[in-house]
Amino acid sequence: MKIFYGWRMVASGGGIQFLQAGLLHQAFGAYFAMLSEEFGWSKTSLSAAATLQPMEAAVLGPVLGWVVDRFGPQGMIRLGIVAFGIGFMLLSQIETLAGFYGAFLVIALGSSLCGFFPINVAIIHWFDKFRARALSTVSLGLALGGVFVPVVAWAMQTWGWRATAFGSGLLAILVGWPLARVFRRRPEDVGETIDGLPPRGKAAERGEDPDSPDFTARQAVRTSAFWLLSLGHGFALLVVYAVSVHAITHMKEDLGYSLAEASLVITLMTVAQVGGVLVGWAVGDRFEKRYIAALCMLMHSAGLLMLTYATGAAMLVAFAVLHGGAWGLRGPFMQAIRADYFGRRSIGMILGLSAMIIVVGQIGGPIVAGVFADLTGNYRAGFTTLAVLAGMGSFFFLLAKRPVLSSPPVS
Repeated sequence: MKIFYGWRMVASGGGIQFLQAGLLHQAFGAYFAMLSEEFGWSKTSLSAAATLQPMEAAVLGPVLGWVVDRFGPQGMIRLGIVAFGIGFMLLSQIETLAGFYGAFLVIALGSSLCGFFPINVAIIHWFDKFRARALSTVSLGLALGGVFVPVVAWAMQTWGWRATAFGSGLLAILVGWPLARVFRRRPEDVGETIDGLPPRGKAAERGEDPDSPDFTARQAVRTSAFWLLSLGHGFALLVVYAVSVHAITHMKEDLGYSLAEASLVITLMTVAQVGGVLVGWAVGDRFEKRYIAALCMLMHSAGLLMLTYATGAAMLVAFAVLHGGAWGLRGPFMQAIRADYFGRRSIGMILGLSAMIIVVGQIGGPIVAGVFADLTGNYRAGFTTLAVLAGMGSFFFLLAKRPVLSSPPVS
């Protein structure tokens, strides 16, 4: 039986997401702790590096969205893999804070070009009926990447962070390049159809879904749903990015755990994230996604409060289960619900414009936590503020109803 080519792209996308999560997103906290200890740089200064990737994504988002819609994501993903690997090699050589920022700028650019944005747009163009399932499967790579964090931490303690960074860059290119070559723009390019199912009339033969709305980017931004989804997504990332950057340092400095012990908590969070992804895989195409996303916001909030005021292992386990489960369940839905609401025609541009809004959460989370930690000597005030905001963010999803396309899309 022939396997639908779209699922090969899903597997490759999951592999690339695994590399990014394991080597960068989930592991950044370990680099944060090591660099802070070796160079004595402030938490605010180091947190600023974590904002480079979302800032680039926000600035370049509309341009990248236009390129993906017009030419497809395959070339962009390949270029991103190379830049991502080279950035880590540059990181291994840094001696100054300016050098750190420069290396991270290259890493961030590579991450933007081969990250969730182009990969998710690629998958959206191949799936309709099984879209949430496909995007959830891709995000398994992001979730499983956290399992690699103890390996990265062990490598840092065994060979040092410089050797670990250089090896990470080499690994990213050697493994990521063949995965990037799998991507194709549209099913028709390889003689396939959407979802691998029989086409439904002439519209389907052209790669269009007659039952799906097709908003232009201009039409999408005029709907309340576009803004509510973007704000809800941004408020969720306040917690996600703050945890990725600061959780290990909080457990190490404020709670008294070792780097290895803190990394194990992140691993448990990853296991919960995988569980959330699997739940999303099962229910994402059957239930109202915005209600599930609203529930996940409350889980993010409660989980961060457990981490903030942890007095023992039980509360850290609760944090890992609540935050990880919410992240895994909600994450893939952020792109799926936009595709459900606005269609595939201009989805790259729509996601690119959304990036200009959600960047507030990506930047704000690490910075707020870092600034409060520098001012107060611990993370309690910053983490509590972010937890409250995440809880409030659930209302954005509850209010984000499906828009109605009042007129045919115009070019």
